[in-house]
Amino acid sequence: MRVGLTGGIATGKSYCLARFAALGVPVIDADQLARDAVAPESPGLALVRARFGPSVLRADGTLDRPALAAIVFADPIARADLESIVHPQVYRRIGEWFANQPPGTRMAIADIPLLFETGHEHDFDVIVVCACAPVEQLRRLVERDGLSEDAAQARLAAQWPIGEKAARADHVIRTDGSFEETDAQVRLVYDRLRRLGP
Repeated sequence: MRVGLTGGIATGKSYCLARFAALGVPVIDADQLARDAVAPESPGLALVRARFGPSVLRADGTLDRPALAAIVFADPIARADLESIVHPQVYRRIGEWFANQPPGTRMAIADIPLLFETGHEHDFDVIVVCACAPVEQLRRLVERDGLSEDAAQARLAAQWPIGEKAARADHVIRTDGSFEETDAQVRLVYDRLRRLGP
């Protein structure tokens, strides 16, 4: 069973993914794949440099993520150009990962923040959305990433509203409460998915 785990930025996706992994489910993180796609000396990084110029690279040749973020979150065309470089590589690697799961694997979960935005929800058998109140999402983003409220709002605006994602999900895990409450919901979804599986 191919499970897509998604949600909004700062809605607890990474935490929930780690809890599924602790239950023995194979997991993969699209954010890590996206970082790999623009690793030093990679073709993806060369394409990013060609599109955005040398100002998005650090002196050591690595990607200057804050500099690139400042560009793409202020310009939807620039963001679409970046996504056209990174997303095809990410989805190709996710497809290969699912295909290479050992025989007998009942389910595997890919954490893909922009699953709905990229139109790939139909690649999965089940969609799980991690959700919290938008005000909590904003608070976490400001606190976690050290962003101004305006910068955090710009990042939230670049994604679908969390309520819209939750409405399209097969399962929703609310992360507004305690870790124990979130853990219990992860376990409940895990048990339900196991009952659905082969």
